[in-house]
Amino acid sequence: MKYLLVIAVVMVAFWIWRNNRRAEAAERAAQRPAPRPAGQPVTMVACRVCGTHLPQTEAVTGRQGSYCSAEHRQRLEGPAG
Repeated sequence: MKYLLVIAVVMVAFWIWRNNRRAEAAERAAQRPAPRPAGQPVTMVACRVCGTHLPQTEAVTGRQGSYCSAEHRQRLEGPAG
């Protein structure tokens, strides 16, 4: 009889432990931020001086192509004017 009581206590303890883990997992999932949807692809260009790739919207455009900075544009094309 005492073995049945021990088994029952162990089963109840296991059931409580398992339910607590499920509640914690659900709480963590609710706190986790939703993944952001992927944005639209952007066109990448390479700087003509150093070869660094950057979005076309951030590139400095010159007569001979795109550059990562105004300094690189001036280095290849000379001062603007």
